[in-house]
Amino acid sequence: MHESNKKKNLGIIFGSRSVEHEVSIITALQVIHATDKNKYNTIPIYIDKKGEWFTGNKLRDLENFNDLSAITKGMKKVSISSSPTIQYSTGYFFGMKKGERLDVVFPLTHGTFGEDGTLQGLLEFAGIPYTGAGVLASAIGMDKVFTKKVLTAHQLPVTKYISFSRKEYLEKPDTILNKIKEKLRFPLFVKPSNLGSSVGINKVQSADKLKFAIEVASEFDSCLLVEEGVEQIMEINCSVLGNTENPKPSVCEQPLSGDELLSYKDKYCSGSKNTGMKGTSRILPADIPDALTTKIQEMAVKAFKAINGYGIARIDFLINKKDESIFVNEINTIPGSLSFYLWEASGMKFSQLIDELVGLAIKRHRDKTQITYSYDSNILNQNFGIKNG
Repeated sequence: MHESNKKKNLGIIFGSRSVEHEVSIITALQVIHATDKNKYNTIPIYIDKKGEWFTGNKLRDLENFNDLSAITKGMKKVSISSSPTIQYSTGYFFGMKKGERLDVVFPLTHGTFGEDGTLQGLLEFAGIPYTGAGVLASAIGMDKVFTKKVLTAHQLPVTKYISFSRKEYLEKPDTILNKIKEKLRFPLFVKPSNLGSSVGINKVQSADKLKFAIEVASEFDSCLLVEEGVEQIMEINCSVLGNTENPKPSVCEQPLSGDELLSYKDKYCSGSKNTGMKGTSRILPADIPDALTTKIQEMAVKAFKAINGYGIARIDFLINKKDESIFVNEINTIPGSLSFYLWEASGMKFSQLIDELVGLAIKRHRDKTQITYSYDSNILNQNFGIKNG
């Protein structure tokens, strides 16, 4: 078979040590089952909640994940080597059998230890092409405080906020509480800076509930964020696909919730199976004026470029329904279900979205081969006072 027509091996990495572990499983299985089997061989690679890596055909069936404690029994442990392969363990620390070459990897590990740049760095080190944002963009997108700083530097509107460390709060709680009450107006949202899916986030209507919300958030991260709520809020999301040279926005969606904070349950345990993650209840496309849609799409592209995004992302916005003022809320560099439903509503099939992401991953990898990474010098021939022996 000609090399260009040969099936590509796609490594689908998912799970990991994250509060979004189960969400990652769903995204991964959706990608595996949407992939064009005539073009790709999918290799599921599951990272359990202890951080151990496994592969096996059991990982292709959602029902097998009903008992996470038993899912890895009988499966092969694997590791990523310093070449584009996964290797199978023979049970010895140094003894590894050569596994399969990975042409492209889909990092689908939502949240910490995957969406935050850690997995992307490992794949960079191994020289394996991968989809989605790079190390820096992943790290920025995962950290809500740094996201706000970068967006502000690019003249993109964000809600008023205060950030502080868990250590600062424990040492001077009254100082932090007074600063929040002086600088921000209730209602407030208290969040861990590095987390997703609304875990650890609380809406606070009055000062007497503030301490409890901060203590909850501090259980999930050492950096905390308190931000002003938007009056008469409407949430609008838009996905962006491509690279910083030619990114394109999807249609917009309007997630619906019974309150003004989409909970973990709202996001993943309601709606229909055709809208992603069993889907948030949503209006798709969003029922908003064309001019507002265009403005949000333009801001989504600008935010994507601001963090040096790549592949795909979903940018979430907060809209004040009273005056249609717009705030960028957050950037998801590995959106749940890869936001395929937004692209299907834009006229692109899920399998085509996968093709696009694979193509972008290969392009980035090829571009990086043109960069000089090492430089020969005579520095080691000089005497630095280092003695032998």
